[in-house]
Amino acid sequence: MLLEILNHKYQYEAEKLTRIFYPNEKITVVNEKSTPDSEAVLTTLFSDGFVTVEYKNENGDTLYTRRESTDGVSDKELLMAQMMFEALTRVTGYVPKWGILTGIRPSKLLIALKNKYGDEEGIRRFREDYLVSAEKTALADSVANAEEKIISLSVPESFSLYVSIPFCPTRCSYCSFVSHDMTSTTIKKLMPDYVAFLIKEIEATAEIANRLGLRLESIYYGGGTPTTLDEGQLADVIRAVEANFDLSKLREYTIEAGRPDTVTDEKLRIMKAAGVSRISINPQSFSDEVLEAIGRKHTSKQTLEAFDMARRAGFDNINTDLIAGLPKDSLDGFKASLDKAVELGAENITVHTLALKRSSYMGGEGTVAVRRNEETQAMLAYAYGTLTGNGWHPYYMYRQTRSLGNLENTGYCKQGRECLYNVFMMEECHSVLAVGAGAVTRLKAGHGDKIDRIFNFKYPYEYIDGFDELINRKQAITQFYNENR
Repeated sequence: MLLEILNHKYQYEAEKLTRIFYPNEKITVVNEKSTPDSEAVLTTLFSDGFVTVEYKNENGDTLYTRRESTDGVSDKELLMAQMMFEALTRVTGYVPKWGILTGIRPSKLLIALKNKYGDEEGIRRFREDYLVSAEKTALADSVANAEEKIISLSVPESFSLYVSIPFCPTRCSYCSFVSHDMTSTTIKKLMPDYVAFLIKEIEATAEIANRLGLRLESIYYGGGTPTTLDEGQLADVIRAVEANFDLSKLREYTIEAGRPDTVTDEKLRIMKAAGVSRISINPQSFSDEVLEAIGRKHTSKQTLEAFDMARRAGFDNINTDLIAGLPKDSLDGFKASLDKAVELGAENITVHTLALKRSSYMGGEGTVAVRRNEETQAMLAYAYGTLTGNGWHPYYMYRQTRSLGNLENTGYCKQGRECLYNVFMMEECHSVLAVGAGAVTRLKAGHGDKIDRIFNFKYPYEYIDGFDELINRKQAITQFYNENR
């Protein structure tokens, strides 16, 4: 279809909003009036103090047209988006639960509205101005309230540490992360050198943080699957962090043991002895048929065994990830998986919506199944009702592009078991110093909203080959703090 952007600067938002309704179609943006041949056209026009939105189908029939004055309108982009939403819902019959919101963090907008207008008026504007459904407004408000408490923990000198281990036993079909399949002999041979250079970067980064007098609040090992490291490698990385960083103010220490087939009693013992307070064991589904369909080379039985090992090792804060909308899954199947996570008593249960990123196998080969939007929404509704009714509350939420139904990922937890790092990172509370291939250091000024980023090399072989340059880039951390304190 064609999207006409005429006489205005709101192309980015207009294109993202249109994409919600047409996730599989090629959307061609033009900046002048067109005469298409057998192609639908959505027109957005600003002219002579008016905004016009019009939709014509591939036969040239006008299915929607509306013209509104912009006199006295403070947010003209918002007005255009509301009109586009009306047009597209009328034409497609599909009403997205998040209304016109296309951003990653709906709760951040709600917090801003409540701070500006007060709680009641802020919530009303969120729902009515942005056309958000009642259930998603309630979810966003619950998350906003929980996030504000965590945000308040951060002080100007706070920072978090992210350790990137970009390796997995196999690559999941939906994965878009820089993660390398350990079935490759080349990758296996690379691992010892990668760990050695990672430790060097940990040492260099800690020296900078210590010199600047920064305060380490949380540590998070992600990837990939950090427990792809063998016992010795895992212990070496953990010891490097402990030996070089000041952990005296540390509030939380998380390591993702995401793939159950990488969990061993010895790895759990090493993590527990080092003070790791939170781990993730992520089945994504408890259906073996679904696991096979998405390229996970483990069984649901292995997930249960890993969970049992973690409990015996003394871990009392375990996260379990599930994904709504996976191939071969059904509403009943998802319900069974969620019920199993509840039965296990995982302190954190994170419910993701399947997102088909272009860089994933599934995103490259397939398309978003629009017909599954309603089923996926039903899965999320079941998760919300079941979890909030059994002692979990939503505390963390974000959205991804190309997710089914433009839906969300939500972290639920038992009282006092929130993952602080998730909120610190997503809400940009303070700096995150990141080490490892593909890691991105994000520098946040203690006062104000200034943010700078330092990018590490993306792939492990680049990371090793360009290590000296990478260390030079780290000097920007000192410069940033000297300029912004």
